[in-house]
Order: sequence, then C-alpha cells, then structure tokens
Amino acid sequence: MLKHRVIPVVLLDGYSVLKTIQFKTRRNLGNPITVARIYNTRNIDELILLDIDASKQQRQIDYFTIEDVASECFMPLTVGGGLSSCSHIENVLKRGADKVAINTAALKDPSFIREASAHFGAQCIVVSVDVIQSDGCYKICSHSLGTVERELLDWCKQIEGLGAGEIFLNSVDRDGMMNGYDTELIRQVSSVIKIPLISCGGAGKSADLASAIQSGASASAAASLFHFTKYTPEECRASMRAAGLPARTTARKSA
Repeated sequence: MLKHRVIPVVLLDGYSVLKTIQFKTRRNLGNPITVARIYNTRNIDELILLDIDASKQQRQIDYFTIEDVASECFMPLTVGGGLSSCSHIENVLKRGADKVAINTAALKDPSFIREASAHFGAQCIVVSVDVIQSDGCYKICSHSLGTVERELLDWCKQIEGLGAGEIFLNSVDRDGMMNGYDTELIRQVSSVIKIPLISCGGAGKSADLASAIQSGASASAAASLFHFTKYTPEECRASMRAAGLPARTTARKSA
C-alpha cells in the first residue's frame, strides 16, 4: 500500500523565503539554504520549492538556488517557477530537482503538459492548480494571470488526460490562514481524477494533514504549519497513522 506523504512547501520571491496569506500579505523568512538544512534534519518525505514571482516577472527560478537547496536535501525535490519550455525543465532537473511544477505555462498552453510528460515522463510533471472561491463557486486563478475562465473539474481531468503525474491543489482562500484544508475542494477534485493529488492551503495542526488524506488527497503539503508552529513532519505522519492511514515511519538515510 502506498504511503501518504507529508510535504513542506518553501516559497521564494527570487532569492528569499517568504510566506503568504491568501497570496497577498507576505512575510520574509530568510535564506532558502538554511530552511532546506532544517527540513533535511526533520526527515521529511519530499520538499516543494516554488518561486511565486517568476512567471509574473517573466523569468525562471534561480538555478543556483536550486543547486544549493538540492545539495542540502536528501529527499525528492519538486521545483517550480517560470518554467515554460522543455529546456527550462531540463535545466532544473540537471541542477538537482526530481520533479517540476508548472502552472501559468500550462494554463496558457495545455499542450505543454503533454509535451513535457512525453519528454521527461509523467512521474516528473506536477501541475499546480490554484483555486479561489467566488460567488459560491470554485474558480481557477494564477498569481500572474488572475482569475482564469476554466471550469475546475474539467481542467483537472484535462491535466490528467494530457499526461501529468500529479496535481498540486492549493486553496488561495485558506493560504496562510491555518484554519484547516478546504476538504470539500479536495473531495471534488479527487473524485474526478486517478493521479495523485497533493493538497495545500490551510494546515494549522497535525490532524489537518490526516483530514486532507481522508478527503481524497494522496499527500498533504504545508508551509505555515512548519514555519510558525512546533509541529514536525513526524508528528503529522503519526496523526495519519493514528487515523488508520499508511504513512512512512522509517528514517531516510542521508546520501
């Protein structure tokens, strides 16, 4: 049986780590290398590194930062930020990433998902989907594009059909609020796809990560929970196991 994952998310605004609240208010948290070192000692399952300003500023995530973070990480690393071509993806993978996350480029040209998946393999391609509630409905949005006129569940099914290996689902309304995941959002999306779903946005306690899995996610991602509380990834996995959910128990050996 597959183990459910606990995945810290590290957001960048170029070279510094930050944490957002509903994608608006920002708090600077320092150096990504220091953060990566801390997570490496905490026995995490994976790490997601995203430059949230890259697409809006029409640039790619800094390659030297990827190399530095990868050198400190002995766990799978997913990297995203301004990746809009296979050459961008290749450069990121060469610098130590195991998977890539794409968002804006996929919304602009969905065929990019198929191209990237065919070139690098589905297991390498994660498509991010940022969701906001408006007038009682879920709508897709992007930091660089704003609200996008796509129907959420249709888009998620299309992402799967185009060959993505995972979907990274982020609730903008819950981002940084630490009041729990939007479990209804997770249920709706997980009900229409078969590929793994990573839930993000709203975790405030270890039990929240278990609730996301119970709602249909394959993995639970969080940022504020690990930045601003004493909860550890192992405590979060323990909550999953206590709820009868399979989660990793053995420590990963350093490379």
